Amino acid sequence: MGREGARTEIIGEEFAERRARARERLDAIDPYKRAGESDPKRQEWFEAVYALAEGDPAGVPWAHLEPRPLLENWLAGRPIAGLRALDVGCGLGDNAEALARAGARVTAFDLVERAVQWARQRFPQSAVDYRAADLFNAPLDWRGAFDFVHELYTLQALPETLLPDAARALASFVAPGGTLLIISRAREEDEELGGPPWPLTRTAIESFAVDGLRLISLEDLPPNGDFPRHWRAEFRRDEAGA
Repeated sequence: MGREGARTEIIGEEFAERRARARERLDAIDPYKRAGESDPKRQEWFEAVYALAEGDPAGVPWAHLEPRPLLENWLAGRPIAGLRALDVGCGLGDNAEALARAGARVTAFDLVERAVQWARQRFPQSAVDYRAADLFNAPLDWRGAFDFVHELYTLQALPETLLPDAARALASFVAPGGTLLIISRAREEDEELGGPPWPLTRTAIESFAVDGLRLISLEDLPPNGDFPRHWRAEFRRDEAGA
């Protein structure tokens, strides 16, 4: 199925109204919006998101039914054809499909099995290898296996206490000479945290340069209309023996 065929519904006013109602329902059951949290990875809540959506993408707050522009315009200037790519927190699959259209050999994973099934249903002819997996307990054969690792919005859905473990997990996927791309909403160091989601600080973004990864580019992208301020950060692992 092509890109337009996979986009099952145009995001318009009626879609936005359904999404707003879904957000209210989901906030009401999100422990971080209430008293506390016993599941820091928020797995039960993420599973509830996809279950309550009942096949309606408006019920999934991060489902845009198309790739995110900050990924697409980054890809426009970087050839990734033939690279082994990993899409972290793939959701309904749009970003993974963008990587595949750019010629990468893509593995994409999500913590929630229902999300992975939905992505497969949306793109039944896809070459993407969609998997259910846990960032913090990923398959051992993914270690050092990817030339390009893409993370968009997964980190900002995690509490700050998990970011160091997330950094090590992401770094473990990157092959010698490989790249990690992180895209996240941004905030100042002294800005009220709020959330979830929790926009990341510059210090938090820079902290992902661990275990042999070097930060080679950090873009501070200003707000534009309804689009909030973002970071787009590129990390690189040196070639073996370099």
